[in-house]
Amino acid sequence: MFLFNSLNTFSYFSGLKEREVLKDKLNGWIDQFNTWRATHMSDRRFMLLLSIPTGFLAGAAAVIIKKLAHGIRELVFNFQGQYAHFLFFICPAIGILLTILFCKYILKKHVGHGIPGILYAISKNKGKVDRSSTWSSIVTSALTVGFGGSVGLEGPSVSTGGSIGSNIAQLLKLDYKHTILLIGMGGAAALAAIFQAPITGIVFALEVFMIDLSLNALVPIICSSFVAILTAYWFLGQTVEYPAVIAEGFIPSNAFYYVLLGLFAGLVSAYFLKVTFTVEKRFKKVESPWMRFLIGGSLLGILIFLFPALYGEGYEAINSALRGDYSPVLGNPWFAQFKNMDLVVIILFAGMILLKAFATAFTFGAGGVGGTFAPALFIGAFTGLFFATLVNYLGIGNLDPAKFALVGMSGLVAGMLHAPLTGIFLIAEITNGYALIVPLMIVSALAYAINRLFFNHSIYTNAVAEKGVEVTHNKDKSILNMMAINQLIETNFSPIDPNCTFGDLLPLVSSSKRNIFPVVDKEGFFCGHVLFDDVRGILFDESHYNQSIQNYAVLPDYVIHPDEPMEEIVHKFQKSGKYNIPVIQGGKYLGYLSRANVFSAYRAMMSEISED
Repeated sequence: MFLFNSLNTFSYFSGLKEREVLKDKLNGWIDQFNTWRATHMSDRRFMLLLSIPTGFLAGAAAVIIKKLAHGIRELVFNFQGQYAHFLFFICPAIGILLTILFCKYILKKHVGHGIPGILYAISKNKGKVDRSSTWSSIVTSALTVGFGGSVGLEGPSVSTGGSIGSNIAQLLKLDYKHTILLIGMGGAAALAAIFQAPITGIVFALEVFMIDLSLNALVPIICSSFVAILTAYWFLGQTVEYPAVIAEGFIPSNAFYYVLLGLFAGLVSAYFLKVTFTVEKRFKKVESPWMRFLIGGSLLGILIFLFPALYGEGYEAINSALRGDYSPVLGNPWFAQFKNMDLVVIILFAGMILLKAFATAFTFGAGGVGGTFAPALFIGAFTGLFFATLVNYLGIGNLDPAKFALVGMSGLVAGMLHAPLTGIFLIAEITNGYALIVPLMIVSALAYAINRLFFNHSIYTNAVAEKGVEVTHNKDKSILNMMAINQLIETNFSPIDPNCTFGDLLPLVSSSKRNIFPVVDKEGFFCGHVLFDDVRGILFDESHYNQSIQNYAVLPDYVIHPDEPMEEIVHKFQKSGKYNIPVIQGGKYLGYLSRANVFSAYRAMMSEISED
């Protein structure tokens, strides 16, 4: 046994040493390549070259996620047979349980919902995403959605594509500017592949990932998107998830109804965000993950049992809505008896739309992994269909339900994701034309505007905002978000104990290069500071030497906490007019932040992320 353990130990350390050697060799090759590239290839050409493997890998990842989830779904349905309706209650919980077990015992970390994690990495971690993120969402989202979790695959696909781009950048030791561009390439390529809609992927990267709209950024994103599209064509053929053909375009006399739909879609999107955020907070208060699973899984099963259309992505139900068919509302056999009772159908219609928000929230709360893009499309399609059906039922119009279902999808995408252009171009592309471009613009703009009245953050950026990071198109705020306070704290100040006398300050004055002397006790607590300008006139007055140093210390008007947003710190410098402000945590002294150092770091960051 001793010999066996010794061999194992030797083998482990030997393998560890070999891995370190290989890692050193790889780093050496990459350094040599970067040296060669710097003299033989411009950054612009290099990013164009990288767009090909990035687009292929992101497109392949999107295909794998879709194939795996749909394969699990078909397997589940084959086993359900005559008991399919009752198994709707159980299957989603099985998928979520498998997801939890995979994260806990195999991955050994929480996966999250993808896109918020990418946005946080862009804002606070210089675009660096963990290597496991390139594949973990593929497995977990496929399990969750394949077994019936009421979420989507688009978000995990996009986050996987973005993670692939980030890890390529890390492997090649690229700077922040090019790392973010690669994340945008991967995210755009994944969304383009899953919808087979290249323009939508590009616009999504610009709107959600905040990629700068410049030719240096746009051309590589375009290239990665068409490579991903070709990859999807190769594996899936030229098929779209939500096929729709518009026989008749925009009817100007219906403009008023589209305005009403835009307002209605904005309110529905605000309702979805309110439900999602509220339910998420409630689940966070439940400490046990198994209790969260039991509660969320049971409630989700009940909702899917009532409305089977809430099962999984719901793409079949969406396609029915795009044909003007609301039969998925009556998917429960108990509801079939009401199919000729229009008022009851409308009530069930409204109920399914409202409960979809809870189904998505329960899936996340129970521990499932997925995205909110598909729920936005689902609710949007049925919101538009419900609106047209209700108008026709009331006899105040004669609307085409299929067209309003399509336009409703763009409204919910614009409202929930705060991405109006993505909503417009997605529907325009999947309908193979721009026949509805005017109503798409009306509904998307109004839905977005209404949602912003209630929420400053989208479904994606809210999770990042809760961590104290604001994701924004404002470059100034973005740079401030990326600046790390801990790296800017200056500690070359000479502290003095509060029990010392004024005379004890003299040696510090002669040896220190700073004009501020923090008063700090033996436990590290900050008691104020002595400003050189305040005591300059009495330095050589011996009558003060025996006085306590605390008699000369002052408490600053402003202090800084290390977790404080940089934007607030800048405001403190502006309001106080001070050049140095102490950094305090839990009452303890950490150092000082100087205006000059902050400004220098800001300029360096600006230079790092801006295009040449």
